Amino acid sequence: MSPEVILSDRYQLLERLGTGGMAVVYRAHDLRLDRYVAIKILRENYSPDPAFQERFRQEARAAANLSHPNIVTVHDFGYDNGRLYIVMEYVPGTDLKSYLKRKGHFSVRETLSLMIQACAGVGYAHRAGIVHCDIKSQNFIITPDRRLKVTDFGIARALASIHPEEKSDVVWGSPQYFSPEQAAGLAPSPASDVYSLGIVAYEMLTGQLPFQASSAEELARMHREDPPPPPSRYNPAIPPTLELVILKVLSKEPSARYRTADQFGRILVSVQNEFYGKASIPLGDSAQTKVSPSIAQTAPPPLSPTAISPPNFDSRPTITPSTPIWTSKENDTLQIDWITVFLGLLTILAVGGLIPLWIWVYFLYQ
Repeated sequence: MSPEVILSDRYQLLERLGTGGMAVVYRAHDLRLDRYVAIKILRENYSPDPAFQERFRQEARAAANLSHPNIVTVHDFGYDNGRLYIVMEYVPGTDLKSYLKRKGHFSVRETLSLMIQACAGVGYAHRAGIVHCDIKSQNFIITPDRRLKVTDFGIARALASIHPEEKSDVVWGSPQYFSPEQAAGLAPSPASDVYSLGIVAYEMLTGQLPFQASSAEELARMHREDPPPPPSRYNPAIPPTLELVILKVLSKEPSARYRTADQFGRILVSVQNEFYGKASIPLGDSAQTKVSPSIAQTAPPPLSPTAISPPNFDSRPTITPSTPIWTSKENDTLQIDWITVFLGLLTILAVGGLIPLWIWVYFLYQ
């Protein structure tokens, strides 16, 4: 599809940003709202399938309900010229994979700062009942203001539509990053995303993936059976505490990992506080920053991880609000409800005061 095509009489394609295995991404102009957007257009061999179209629509609707500073917002989706497309917010940025190719690996401090933001975005989706299913460094964007955003929730599936006993011949995710249960064709869960986040963190700290093979089948076997090499083997600067956390999230059994990205993020915050102290710079207006899709390639500014503060994990999606799974140390102190204590004492006194009356009645009738 050539540039300057107008989709659905609304979106004018301006330039190609990049290509992927399933889609091509363009920068486009929304003629109706007069703004620039990123449009991912699926390849022709996917679009004609009615079952795939319906699944795509369901997933796009689920992704459009996500509103979080660490998630790329989905604006719209449609079908035109024989192809499905999804419309996302756009701001120049570069994907994490490109940073890794340029830097080799990140420092421990940089990794913690960026991974905490990634966990905040993915954890928000988990609270909304959505599993990303395809977490990888290519789907993490670092914006010019040094915020990380998670993109490509287009293949995510609502948890309500996933049955624990479901098994499928379709493997969701990328072979280098997917979890052992995804490699076995089982339904993904939030713990599957946690495993993939662990792979990304491993890659950031060491500059390489824990499992490498020449075929997707061998990679799948390694994810299911082989233990990952300790990341300190490649980067001795990794603290033992952080290494234990990474190896925990790379456990073969989902129950042995943290259940959601929120839990993983809270642990990373505690590790960050232990080694570097608490970040004091608030998110401020940067929470409204927008971002391009993961394959937008523009020259990034140098990272300044000290300017990236831990996100607020207590923000709630409007879909399914829930109670935080992890509580910070500041909230661990005993909170005494003096009103309840007073009412309890008053009840005891009232009941105790009736005892003489009961004794008098007993002897009266005797």
